[in-house]
Amino acid sequence: MSKTIAEKVLARAAGKKDVEAGEIVNASVDLAMSHDNAALVSKIFKEIDVSKVWDPSKIVIIIDHRAPANTIKAAEAHKNIRIFLKEQDIKNFYDIGEGICHQVLPEKGFVRPGMLIVGTDSHTTTYGAFGAFSTGIGATEMAVVWATGKLWLRIPETLKMIINGKLPDRVMAKDVILHIIGKIGSDGANYKAIEFYGETVEN
Repeated sequence: MSKTIAEKVLARAAGKKDVEAGEIVNASVDLAMSHDNAALVSKIFKEIDVSKVWDPSKIVIIIDHRAPANTIKAAEAHKNIRIFLKEQDIKNFYDIGEGICHQVLPEKGFVRPGMLIVGTDSHTTTYGAFGAFSTGIGATEMAVVWATGKLWLRIPETLKMIINGKLPDRVMAKDVILHIIGKIGSDGANYKAIEFYGETVEN
């Protein structure tokens, strides 16, 4: 039986030959991204009493949400991020004005097909467009990833969307996805992966 992209990526990340939807696996993360909330992640990381991150080359931090800092609290958070980066020898850092996290990662070559990518942002799923399995996680989960390089995940069920036909003039991909959301509901793909097929997608 053929496997979905999510099943293939997560099986590899878990070091298993096969996985099935609903199964829980302990997966090795290929890349971990945080933005301004890395300040909170680093605080939790220190609280779990781990001295060094598992692999500084697999962590990317981008300051892009409160940029420039609009409050003293945000400025202090940015300062704490920079201190943590030096302490942990994390080189993959993009400062204020260097881009938005979900554009920086693909543009700088961090995202590749078949990778397992986690990020402390709900839009981390964006990297699925590049053939990666990517998902948003919370600050506590990310602190554990920074410490161990691993995270447990439930293998998601995959929805297959077949889109055929030629899009009318001025109808864009966003219009298509908004139409799909209108059909399945805003919660219609919670904890699910979606694979897109059909002549509209291929062309």
